[in-house]
Amino acid sequence: MVSRITADDLRRLIDDESSFALIDTRMPDNFEAWHIEGALNFPYKPGDTVTKDELYDRLGVTTDDHIITICAKGISSDHFADALADLGYEDVSLVEGGMKAWSAVYDTVTIPTDSAKVTVIQVQRRAKGCLSYLIIARHTGTAAVVDTTRHTAEFISLAERHGVEITDVFDTHVHADHLSGGRALADAVGATYHLGERATDRGVTYDYDALGQNEVVTVGDVQIKAVAVPGHTSEMVNYLVDDVAVCTGDTVFTNSVGRTELQFGDADAADGARLLYQSLHGTLLAEPDDVLVLPGHFPLEADGSSPSATPGEPIFTDIHTLRTTLSLLALPEAEFVERITATLPEKPPNYETVIAINTGIRDLTDDQEATELELGPNNCAAEQVS
Repeated sequence: MVSRITADDLRRLIDDESSFALIDTRMPDNFEAWHIEGALNFPYKPGDTVTKDELYDRLGVTTDDHIITICAKGISSDHFADALADLGYEDVSLVEGGMKAWSAVYDTVTIPTDSAKVTVIQVQRRAKGCLSYLIIARHTGTAAVVDTTRHTAEFISLAERHGVEITDVFDTHVHADHLSGGRALADAVGATYHLGERATDRGVTYDYDALGQNEVVTVGDVQIKAVAVPGHTSEMVNYLVDDVAVCTGDTVFTNSVGRTELQFGDADAADGARLLYQSLHGTLLAEPDDVLVLPGHFPLEADGSSPSATPGEPIFTDIHTLRTTLSLLALPEAEFVERITATLPEKPPNYETVIAINTGIRDLTDDQEATELELGPNNCAAEQVS
């Protein structure tokens, strides 16, 4: 008998450190490009034959093990689970929706602040390493969302659970690694959608509220100030939340800074790096030491591991810690530029198409295309430091 579990069920089993063997039946190239940490690869197509000896020799699993099967969408892994049951494996589970469903698993956690006015909820997209934020004005029951991912129902549900109304939605920039849900969320809840005023440089075709340098949006009694920090992209904006925290998008992470060639191109990556250096040292690091830094991503490897972050726990730092511990920020400008452009990481999959959709130049076909475009972890850092 094969049981069926959800991707959220799998997340709970992983977090509880339950004993099971997770077998991924996708082809090796797809598995190597992106899989769940600890998964075992056993390529399988419906109709393939499999034996107990083969499973033991290749994976070390026996009929006594709890086995969970997963694939891209839950099709080949379903057939594989049935084949295991036919062989006498009694404790077999199938992840419904496969890696597509895993891509939509979220954790939510409160960022600890000393503010009596604002609550910041960090929304972590576990399989992509994306970080979004629900910023709640406690006294007024209103809220804003920064860097919404495409699963907008997650944010609507989160706001409902906290009993708040989303009045404003912000994107820090035109994202290259994932599809933004900012416009869709704003439309769904009747909120105002904001981008930096230089988003016109990116060819953005849809309507938005263009925020100038140091322009403030008031959400309830909480002030959110737009701070231009070009570098990762030309239109990048960080959002200073009531002088307590700053949402940095892909400007800086807890252990690295944003790469600069996704917009500027390989040949002009150094120009973007110089802009980034000036934005970091002239703007962001000029904030007080105790301002919390809320990045747009956490580091995630193709094998599903997070070398310097733990999903389900707050992922943040502060200005003082960045300034004193991130070695990139201690370099002179010329060395900084050389360091982050010398060895560029692999580009995010389908990034040009993702950018075209996020600017409105190209329409998204359907949910299946969205899933395929977003396969794999984010890859927006110049370098990862564990």
